[in-house]
Amino acid sequence: MLQNFANLSKLGNRNLYKSNTIRNQNSFLTPKMTSAPSRKQSGIKEDPTASRLMRFEASLPSLPVPKLEQTTQKYLHTVRPLVDDAAFEKTKKAVAEFTKENGQGRELQKRLEARAAQPGMKNWIAEWWDEYAYMSYRDPVAVYSNYAYMLRDDRLRRNAPARAAALLRGVLEFRKSLESGDLEPEYSRGAPMAMTSYRMMFNSCRHPVKPNDTATKFDPKTNNHVIFMRKNKFYELEVVRGEESLSSAQMEQQIAKIIQMAGETNAKDPVGILTSENRDVWTEAREALLKADPSNENALRRIESGIIVFCLDDTKPITREEHAWGAWTGDGRNRFFDKQEFIVYENGKASYNGEHAVMDGTPTFRLNDTIGDLIASGKHDANAKWSGPLPEPKEITFKLNDSVRKYIRNAEVAFDKLRGGQDLTTLHWDSYGKELIKKFKVSPDSYVQMMMQLAYYRMHDKLGPCYESTQVRKFQLGRTEVTRSVSNEAAAFVKSFDDPNISNEKKAELLRAAAVSHNSYMNEAANGHGVDRHLLGLKKCLKDGEKLPEIYSDPSFGLSNHWVLSTSSLNSKHISNWGYGEVVTDGFGLSYSVADNQLCWMITTLRNGDSKFGSRNRSELLKAHLEDAARDMRELMESVPPPADVPRAKL
Repeated sequence: MLQNFANLSKLGNRNLYKSNTIRNQNSFLTPKMTSAPSRKQSGIKEDPTASRLMRFEASLPSLPVPKLEQTTQKYLHTVRPLVDDAAFEKTKKAVAEFTKENGQGRELQKRLEARAAQPGMKNWIAEWWDEYAYMSYRDPVAVYSNYAYMLRDDRLRRNAPARAAALLRGVLEFRKSLESGDLEPEYSRGAPMAMTSYRMMFNSCRHPVKPNDTATKFDPKTNNHVIFMRKNKFYELEVVRGEESLSSAQMEQQIAKIIQMAGETNAKDPVGILTSENRDVWTEAREALLKADPSNENALRRIESGIIVFCLDDTKPITREEHAWGAWTGDGRNRFFDKQEFIVYENGKASYNGEHAVMDGTPTFRLNDTIGDLIASGKHDANAKWSGPLPEPKEITFKLNDSVRKYIRNAEVAFDKLRGGQDLTTLHWDSYGKELIKKFKVSPDSYVQMMMQLAYYRMHDKLGPCYESTQVRKFQLGRTEVTRSVSNEAAAFVKSFDDPNISNEKKAELLRAAAVSHNSYMNEAANGHGVDRHLLGLKKCLKDGEKLPEIYSDPSFGLSNHWVLSTSSLNSKHISNWGYGEVVTDGFGLSYSVADNQLCWMITTLRNGDSKFGSRNRSELLKAHLEDAARDMRELMESVPPPADVPRAKL
């Protein structure tokens, strides 16, 4: 079931993908600080007793608690363009009641401030958010929570063993630097970011538990095996022993053996499909699996403790849509969705599937970007060394009974129905990108956000609440906050665009005003002063039996966070496209990339999710509107010279 607030497990990785990391030319694993003095100005100090990776962590600031009036006024600003006058008056009254002297909001604010001030409290929302948005979320990980990167082709490696071996060498280089603590932190505008979530990148696994899932980090010193999946079967291969690790040529040889061992027949009982189930059902199925035979516990532990999973699919995706489907879901059988996964296909194409609960997208984005750089430079094998016989791959098998087989059959039916109910398309717009947009003196990201608003407005004749996630990793344990992209300024722009009585000069002026408003909100959100996390925190401070404040029961609240547009951007020369699922029944998953001379999207929708469009493919419809909006906005901005007093956009 798709929900409003509770479906935010899919929304942790949105705008945060836009990494400000810059690699030092001498090391692919070392980001270069763009303005080191900002660390000193903000009071961030290096801890000489900590590792290189964690040396700033203790002095990062705590997430602030915004002022109540600041949040509620900003909330009203975002609601205004979405509702009529009568509904807005009702919302204003609910806000006034909430914020009045001795009002319920005042008391909740005091409780939240007290929580934030507790000794040792690093981040007042971190525990709540992890549980609320991820671990207590019971819908399947596949489609509802996971995300996917489609990696660019490697022209030198056109088969699965060679491509998988090169990617795995990159994984081992990154892992060694990470687990030793030698990895350099990420920086945003010169300031270091929180790095605690990185520890869950390798040798970690999410576990299904009622009512809240858990996650385990296994000892990387004693678990140096990688899990391979082929034909729905599991294999493990030791790849690190002490200071030694297999070379890409050695791994290619052993991966070819795994493919040979798997044969031509799929396992008839694909245990991996269970990880695509509803989390409560998977909890029960896991218990049944462990009870079926004592050996299953060790088999499951070997999978869960592995460095990472490599799914060796027997398909050969050609089209962008085929690649996207393989990356996002595959057929569900040759996957283990509770772990981070690379997928490598028969023709050498590759992708990455991210488990979202344990970390957001910037760490895995950096992983894939770094691996791509290492392979492109030919340095992925630089530290490979192995003495003695090569380790042999071992199949991991389960002993099943009728109870487990029934869970597997049911999971197959549920997954096929889930995947079959989704529509997906991709758009690669090659006419222009951020280089031209910057000449218009508009922020490229804000420009594309307004483009999506225009496309949605033309398709639906109304504005759509839009979620663009913004990272708040400048704070301890920071994850994300929401940039609400709909504003009065955005509404004025999209409503004016097709009005023949409004001049192009005025339309361009309205676009720039909308972009400025969007950029301002994003900056405030990045500094911990958004609306949504604060309102969630206040709601969590309610005690049992206390009345829910009207601000939360007011229809405008549900409407304004009914995220019909779930958006986020990422751009990498090593990732051709990427995406995730929609978060409400009638909504769109709308991931995008803004390259120098290209704009890309992956668009997902629930089939028949909006009765207005019947059985029509809404992903394809929005794609057509995006193409028109991209073309029309360019024509508009090229027809009007940019004002001389506006500086050229940088971001």
